[in-house]
Amino acid sequence: MDLFEYQGKQYFARFGIPISPGGVADTVDEAVAQADAAGYPVVVKAQVKVGGRGKAGGVKLAADADEVRTHAGNILGLDIKGHVVKRLWIEHASDIAREYYASFTLDRSAKCHLGMLSAEGGVEIEEVAATNPDAIATLRIDPVDGLGLDGARAWVARAGLDEEAREQAAELLVKLYTCYTEGDCDLAEINPLILTPDGRVHALDAKVTLDANATFRHPEWEEFEGSDVEDEREARAKARGLNYIGLDGTVGIIANGAGLAMSTLDVVNQVGGTAANFLDIGGGANADVMAAALEVINSDPKVQAIFVNIFGGITRVDEVAKGVLEALSRVDIGSPIVLRLDGTNAEAGRAILAEHLSDRLVAEPTMLDAARRVVALAGGQS
Repeated sequence: MDLFEYQGKQYFARFGIPISPGGVADTVDEAVAQADAAGYPVVVKAQVKVGGRGKAGGVKLAADADEVRTHAGNILGLDIKGHVVKRLWIEHASDIAREYYASFTLDRSAKCHLGMLSAEGGVEIEEVAATNPDAIATLRIDPVDGLGLDGARAWVARAGLDEEAREQAAELLVKLYTCYTEGDCDLAEINPLILTPDGRVHALDAKVTLDANATFRHPEWEEFEGSDVEDEREARAKARGLNYIGLDGTVGIIANGAGLAMSTLDVVNQVGGTAANFLDIGGGANADVMAAALEVINSDPKVQAIFVNIFGGITRVDEVAKGVLEALSRVDIGSPIVLRLDGTNAEAGRAILAEHLSDRLVAEPTMLDAARRVVALAGGQS
């Protein structure tokens, strides 16, 4: 579960991590009231779960109430990469002397927690990794041992943070680690973590992903779910128990297994197409699941063609074939479907589909052939 910035900051505050004073606003009048309470100047920030807000005009500095009113009116309703702004975070503007980066996540291969710290904050960590990888000080933490203040101090020194920031940064990192572990986060990231001209260190931004598997331990997380403005496509998929992520392209994708689904997105991109979604129907999908998946993708008006890419292991290809035909009998599918079916009972599955194939229901022998066909049908390259 990804949190909005304001939710992440509120979550940080529960663990004693210093943040800028501010509040949430859903209307222009609320934005002015929150700005008055926070104290001018303030920053008016769009609350969407996507990067690039500043470049899109979703982050503005305001010196007084009139400027807040103007910026809030412009930002509310703004479309940022397909996400419409419905909520703002208004916070007191901070003077910045230096910007740092700090995060904790899980290193699955090493079976430990991974901390990343850099004296070069304020930009995407991927950019730092590409241009100056030595600027990132990593720390692998045994979950049994955890992170203490002495370990944090040594880490801060190794990362090259400014001397005047080090003790506060070390203390903050211990709190961030506690938030990450006791708060059941998959990711707890601050970018930037700032040093102010008067020597204070605090979180200027917050990116938090909560581990949905830990929901049973956190009844308070219901407030986060209730405040989320969910993508309509994702809401439909969730209601059907499907693992779905909406994207902005024209090729609807259905695959069994997250790895195959991601590979399918890559292949579609390589041949000149763009994916409209990520949809993993899992390892044991039956006809009902397949039909539900097609119904969800069919409801997306941007989809021009659908790519069903199944490799049968646990999933039986004949069941997938039945699911496709069942969906076609239930719903008037608006887009052509390209199938690549292989694996368990593939021959039986292909036989079931054979008499139903047409220019609207196409079968291809390989993933690459299928990708090329579906992109062509969607209006991209062939």
